[in-house]
Amino acid sequence: MKPLLLAIDTTHECGSIAIARGDEILEEVALRAPGGFAHVLFGQLAALLQRHGIQPCEVDCFASASGPGSFTGVRVGLACVKGLAETCCKPAVAVSNLQALASFGSRPLRATVLDARRDEVYGGVYNCAGEAMAPEMVAKLSAWLETLPPGVEFVTQDFRPELAGTRFAAAPVVAAPHALAGAIARIAAGRLLRGEASDAAALDANYVRRSDAELFWKE
Repeated sequence: MKPLLLAIDTTHECGSIAIARGDEILEEVALRAPGGFAHVLFGQLAALLQRHGIQPCEVDCFASASGPGSFTGVRVGLACVKGLAETCCKPAVAVSNLQALASFGSRPLRATVLDARRDEVYGGVYNCAGEAMAPEMVAKLSAWLETLPPGVEFVTQDFRPELAGTRFAAAPVVAAPHALAGAIARIAAGRLLRGEASDAAALDANYVRRSDAELFWKE
Protein backbone atom coordinates (compact mmCIF):
# COMPACT_ATOMS: atom_id res chain seq x y z
CA MET A 1 0.00 0.00 0.00
CA LYS A 2 1.24 3.49 -0.81
CA PRO A 3 2.38 5.60 2.15
CA LEU A 4 0.00 7.96 3.88
CA LEU A 5 1.20 11.58 4.19
CA LEU A 6 -0.01 14.65 6.03
CA ALA A 7 1.22 18.01 4.72
CA ILE A 8 0.97 21.51 6.18
CA ASP A 9 1.62 25.01 4.87
CA THR A 10 1.30 27.90 7.34
CA THR A 11 3.95 30.16 5.83
CA HIS A 12 1.55 32.85 4.57
CA GLU A 13 -1.83 34.27 5.53
CA CYS A 14 -3.43 31.83 3.07
CA GLY A 15 -2.25 28.35 4.04
CA SER A 16 -3.47 24.80 3.58
CA ILE A 17 -3.37 21.23 4.85
CA ALA A 18 -3.61 18.00 2.87
CA ILE A 19 -3.77 14.25 3.33
CA ALA A 20 -2.37 12.07 0.56
CA ARG A 21 -1.91 8.40 -0.27
CA GLY A 22 1.32 8.37 -2.24
CA ASP A 23 0.93 11.01 -4.93
CA GLU A 24 -2.90 10.88 -4.76
CA ILE A 25 -4.36 13.79 -2.81
CA LEU A 26 -7.26 12.50 -0.71
CA GLU A 27 -8.24 15.97 0.44
CA GLU A 28 -6.70 19.43 0.48
CA VAL A 29 -8.15 22.19 2.64
CA ALA A 30 -7.38 25.85 1.99
CA LEU A 31 -7.06 27.89 5.19
CA ARG A 32 -6.90 31.62 5.84
CA ALA A 33 -5.66 32.95 9.16
CA PRO A 34 -4.73 36.67 9.12
CA GLY A 35 -4.00 36.45 12.84
CA GLY A 36 -1.74 33.42 12.50
CA PHE A 37 -2.27 29.66 12.44
CA ALA A 38 -1.18 28.72 15.95
CA HIS A 39 -4.74 28.80 17.33
CA VAL A 40 -6.50 27.10 14.40
CA LEU A 41 -4.09 24.55 12.94
CA PHE A 42 -4.56 21.59 15.27
CA GLY A 43 -8.35 21.81 15.16
CA GLN A 44 -8.29 21.82 11.37
CA LEU A 45 -5.87 18.87 11.28
CA ALA A 46 -7.99 16.88 13.70
CA ALA A 47 -11.11 17.49 11.61
CA LEU A 48 -9.30 16.49 8.39
CA LEU A 49 -8.03 13.22 9.86
CA GLN A 50 -11.41 12.45 11.43
CA ARG A 51 -13.18 12.86 8.08
CA HIS A 52 -10.93 10.13 6.66
CA GLY A 53 -10.98 7.89 9.73
CA ILE A 54 -7.24 8.26 10.23
CA GLN A 55 -5.39 8.36 13.54
CA PRO A 56 -2.32 10.65 13.59
CA CYS A 57 0.12 7.79 14.11
CA GLU A 58 -1.28 5.94 11.09
CA VAL A 59 0.38 8.63 8.95
CA ASP A 60 3.62 7.33 7.45
CA CYS A 61 5.30 10.69 6.86
CA PHE A 62 4.64 14.27 7.90
CA ALA A 63 5.56 17.23 5.69
CA SER A 64 5.68 20.98 6.11
CA ALA A 65 6.36 24.00 3.96
CA SER A 66 9.70 25.35 5.13
CA GLY A 67 9.42 28.87 3.64
CA PRO A 68 10.26 31.40 2.52
CA GLY A 69 7.42 33.34 4.09
CA SER A 70 6.32 34.68 7.45
CA PHE A 71 8.95 33.82 10.05
CA THR A 72 6.26 33.01 12.63
CA GLY A 73 4.20 31.05 10.10
CA VAL A 74 7.19 28.95 9.05
CA ARG A 75 7.95 28.11 12.68
CA VAL A 76 4.33 27.15 13.43
CA GLY A 77 4.17 24.62 10.59
CA LEU A 78 7.58 23.11 11.27
CA ALA A 79 6.92 22.86 15.01
CA CYS A 80 3.62 21.10 14.37
CA VAL A 81 5.17 18.57 11.99
CA LYS A 82 8.14 17.98 14.27
CA GLY A 83 5.85 17.36 17.22
CA LEU A 84 3.61 14.93 15.34
CA ALA A 85 6.49 13.06 13.73
CA GLU A 86 8.44 12.72 16.96
CA THR A 87 5.37 11.61 18.91
CA CYS A 88 4.55 8.97 16.30
CA CYS A 89 8.21 8.04 15.59
CA LYS A 90 7.72 8.75 11.89
CA PRO A 91 9.93 10.51 9.32
CA ALA A 92 9.34 14.06 8.17
CA VAL A 93 10.08 16.27 5.18
CA ALA A 94 10.45 20.04 4.81
CA VAL A 95 9.66 21.43 1.35
CA SER A 96 10.51 24.88 -0.01
CA ASN A 97 7.50 26.92 -1.06
CA LEU A 98 9.40 27.89 -4.20
CA GLN A 99 9.88 24.23 -5.10
CA ALA A 100 6.18 23.56 -4.45
CA LEU A 101 5.29 26.43 -6.80
CA ALA A 102 7.45 24.91 -9.52
CA SER A 103 5.21 21.83 -9.61
CA PHE A 104 2.44 23.95 -11.16
CA GLY A 105 4.57 24.87 -14.15
CA SER A 106 4.72 23.09 -17.50
CA ARG A 107 8.02 24.18 -19.09
CA PRO A 108 11.48 22.61 -18.68
CA LEU A 109 12.73 25.61 -16.64
CA ARG A 110 10.50 27.32 -14.07
CA ALA A 111 11.36 30.56 -12.32
CA THR A 112 9.30 30.64 -9.13
CA VAL A 113 8.75 33.99 -7.46
CA LEU A 114 7.02 35.30 -4.34
CA ASP A 115 6.63 38.83 -3.05
CA ALA A 116 9.16 39.33 -0.24
CA ARG A 117 8.02 42.93 0.44
CA ARG A 118 10.55 45.72 0.97
CA ASP A 119 10.59 45.97 -2.85
CA GLU A 120 12.19 42.52 -3.04
CA VAL A 121 11.21 39.06 -4.24
CA TYR A 122 11.99 35.51 -3.21
CA GLY A 123 13.08 33.65 -6.32
CA GLY A 124 14.20 30.21 -7.39
CA VAL A 125 14.78 28.24 -10.60
CA TYR A 126 13.67 24.62 -10.91
CA ASN A 127 13.54 22.09 -13.71
CA CYS A 128 10.60 19.86 -14.55
CA ALA A 129 11.86 17.22 -12.10
CA GLY A 130 11.67 19.71 -9.25
CA GLU A 131 15.45 20.03 -8.96
CA ALA A 132 16.91 23.40 -8.02
CA MET A 133 18.96 24.83 -10.88
CA ALA A 134 20.18 27.82 -8.86
CA PRO A 135 20.21 28.78 -5.19
CA GLU A 136 17.05 30.43 -3.93
CA MET A 137 17.55 34.10 -3.18
CA VAL A 138 15.94 37.32 -2.02
CA ALA A 139 16.70 40.39 -4.14
CA LYS A 140 15.24 43.29 -6.06
CA LEU A 141 13.20 41.95 -8.97
CA SER A 142 15.51 43.53 -11.55
CA ALA A 143 18.59 42.00 -9.92
CA TRP A 144 16.98 38.56 -9.72
CA LEU A 145 15.91 38.69 -13.37
CA GLU A 146 19.52 39.30 -14.36
CA THR A 147 20.48 35.92 -12.85
CA LEU A 148 17.92 33.90 -14.80
CA PRO A 149 18.66 31.75 -17.86
CA PRO A 150 16.69 32.37 -21.06
CA GLY A 151 13.53 30.41 -21.76
CA VAL A 152 12.13 30.29 -18.23
CA GLU A 153 8.46 30.12 -17.36
CA PHE A 154 7.44 32.20 -14.34
CA VAL A 155 5.28 30.58 -11.66
CA THR A 156 3.80 32.71 -8.92
CA GLN A 157 0.70 33.29 -6.80
CA ASP A 158 -0.82 36.76 -6.33
CA PHE A 159 2.43 38.53 -7.12
CA ARG A 160 2.88 39.04 -10.85
CA PRO A 161 6.43 40.11 -11.71
CA GLU A 162 6.72 43.25 -13.84
CA LEU A 163 8.42 41.86 -16.92
CA ALA A 164 7.62 44.62 -19.42
CA GLY A 165 10.77 46.15 -20.79
CA THR A 166 12.91 43.19 -19.73
CA ARG A 167 14.23 40.30 -21.81
CA PHE A 168 11.40 38.23 -20.29
CA ALA A 169 8.60 40.50 -21.51
CA ALA A 170 7.10 37.67 -23.60
CA ALA A 171 7.74 34.89 -21.07
CA PRO A 172 4.73 32.84 -19.91
CA VAL A 173 3.48 33.48 -16.37
CA VAL A 174 1.58 30.70 -14.58
CA ALA A 175 -0.74 31.58 -11.70
CA ALA A 176 -0.37 28.93 -8.98
CA PRO A 177 -3.06 28.38 -6.33
CA HIS A 178 -2.71 29.60 -2.75
CA ALA A 179 -3.07 26.04 -1.46
CA LEU A 180 0.34 24.37 -1.66
CA ALA A 181 -0.12 21.52 0.82
CA GLY A 182 -1.10 19.03 -1.88
CA ALA A 183 2.01 19.83 -3.90
CA ILE A 184 4.11 19.57 -0.74
CA ALA A 185 2.59 16.15 -0.01
CA ARG A 186 3.48 14.88 -3.50
CA ILE A 187 7.05 16.14 -3.24
CA ALA A 188 7.36 14.58 0.22
CA ALA A 189 6.01 11.26 -1.09
CA GLY A 190 8.74 11.18 -3.71
CA ARG A 191 11.43 11.92 -1.15
CA LEU A 192 10.07 9.28 1.21
CA LEU A 193 10.21 6.63 -1.52
CA ARG A 194 13.79 7.66 -2.35
CA GLY A 195 14.81 7.35 1.28
CA GLU A 196 15.28 11.11 1.63
CA ALA A 197 12.85 11.73 4.50
CA SER A 198 14.61 12.58 7.73
CA ASP A 199 14.26 12.47 11.46
CA ALA A 200 11.97 15.30 12.51
CA ALA A 201 14.70 16.95 14.56
CA ALA A 202 16.69 17.54 11.37
CA LEU A 203 14.03 19.71 9.71
CA ASP A 204 15.11 23.28 9.17
CA ALA A 205 13.43 26.50 8.08
CA ASN A 206 14.09 28.00 4.65
CA TYR A 207 13.88 31.69 5.53
CA VAL A 208 16.14 32.86 2.66
CA ARG A 209 16.06 36.33 4.22
CA ARG A 210 17.48 36.95 7.67
CA SER A 211 15.07 38.03 10.39
CA ASP A 212 14.71 41.67 11.41
CA ALA A 213 16.49 40.84 14.64
CA GLU A 214 19.52 39.65 12.68
CA LEU A 215 19.38 42.50 10.20
CA PHE A 216 19.25 45.25 12.80
CA TRP A 217 21.17 43.69 15.68
CA LYS A 218 24.25 45.65 16.66
CA GLU A 219 27.02 44.58 18.92
